[in-house]
Amino acid sequence: MSDQEKRPDTETVIEEGLAGPTDISDPRVRSEVRRAMVWMGVALLFGLAIFVSGSLLVIFGGIVFAALIDGGARLLGRVLPIGRGLRVAIILVAALAFLLWMMQFAGSQVAQQAAQLPATIEGQFYKGLAWLRGHGINVDGGDVRKLAQQAMGGIGQVTRAVGGLIGGLTTLFLIVVLGIYFAIEPDIYRRGVAWILPADRRDEFERTAQEMGRSLRRLLFGRLLGMGVEGIATWIMLELYGVPMAFLLGLITALLAALPNIGAPISGALMIMVGFSGGTDMGIFTIIVYALVQTIDGYVIVPIIARKTVDLPPALVLAAQLVMGVLFGILGLALADPMVAMIKVWLERTAKHNQEEQENGAGTPQRATA
Repeated sequence: MSDQEKRPDTETVIEEGLAGPTDISDPRVRSEVRRAMVWMGVALLFGLAIFVSGSLLVIFGGIVFAALIDGGARLLGRVLPIGRGLRVAIILVAALAFLLWMMQFAGSQVAQQAAQLPATIEGQFYKGLAWLRGHGINVDGGDVRKLAQQAMGGIGQVTRAVGGLIGGLTTLFLIVVLGIYFAIEPDIYRRGVAWILPADRRDEFERTAQEMGRSLRRLLFGRLLGMGVEGIATWIMLELYGVPMAFLLGLITALLAALPNIGAPISGALMIMVGFSGGTDMGIFTIIVYALVQTIDGYVIVPIIARKTVDLPPALVLAAQLVMGVLFGILGLALADPMVAMIKVWLERTAKHNQEEQENGAGTPQRATA
């Protein structure tokens, strides 16, 4: 018989299930190969996530913004029984109207005070150097300025992901657009993600997603409440005492309150330096204002919100902010604690689900064998 007659054709190989060149007959080797392929797939997905991490962070920012809109729509729904789409539209129109009002009525005031702020800070810088020299501490102002410039240059390199003003506005625009789409019909996207998962995990994913959304809405509500209280209280108290640039300092305090652990020291330092530019009494008053505002926020607002949402350890949030700030700049800083909160909710739900499965498995009577 010739070699051509001995060699089976393709149809015979398929019908009789004959082994091919990529088939592995040993079941143990086949199992190890499958495990290796799974780990290789996980490594490739991890590398892909790193490669597109910036885009993923923008998408997460859109989810956070959608949770903010959703929270406002839910609050509005308690007093206004209309459709969800109309409530979302009202929230967006109200936010746009507030921004336009800020730009029209406070824009010129903020611009004037912002032009005065650098000169005031520089003047306090030289006064501080003179005070140190008067107390026997010889500090070279040129060296300090060079060190500050180097630090600012390093920060600029670290935060290059923001990409300057145009890149920042583009990123913000994308976050807003994604957030609006997510907020209008959130169920579509949630069901789409659930469809990808195995059927036996979809119910648990739905419960986890609901818990994440609830915690994120409350976390953002607490963030906005803290920003409003800190900004308005700072502005009013500084304005009543006659501190220069009171409105700008209140606005800066409110904006920096969005960055827990990091924003408050920065806004406080600016406030105190401006205060001492008007004399020792004014400087001491600004210290009292800063301490009072931070005490109210830290011991009244934050605990109230923390009892109804995810209680995040400050050290964990600060560590996440450092890492996210190095990787993604300002956007990473702003989204660090929402991301930590979502990860914590997911881990807690996963641990609870696994415990329930173990308890159900242990409580199920096993069939006796003969």
